[in-house]
Amino acid sequence: MEHFDIATVAEQSADFRRVLWTGEHSQLVIMTIPPGGEIGEEVHEDTDQVLTFVSGTGEARVAGSKRKVTQGDLVAVPAGTKHNFVNTGPNPLVLYTVYGPPEHAEGAVHATKEEADEAEESGKDEPPQS
Repeated sequence: MEHFDIATVAEQSADFRRVLWTGEHSQLVIMTIPPGGEIGEEVHEDTDQVLTFVSGTGEARVAGSKRKVTQGDLVAVPAGTKHNFVNTGPNPLVLYTVYGPPEHAEGAVHATKEEADEAEESGKDEPPQS
């Protein structure tokens, strides 16, 4: 059994993306998006995603709609839906997200968006095969 004080763990991570836990059917990831940064527009064809915002302010862009997000907000993104999350505030936008099934390599840590993009392009960020 894994146990996390998820808000504290997320707030203490300066990494763009850090995989905290990977199970057979889902995965827990924390993210820190710097001021002016974004996750980047993407679509996960076969993966649902639920994002919970811990601190900061941003904008959720999901399926052509835009909505402000802040501490305590949750956004569900069904598989196959185009989405992006942008930091619109002066402080980091901190969140945790659950993917089902896993989306990233088990234990992956990417300090920056550029590092995360490079890992995805090279295939080094593939989720475990079940």
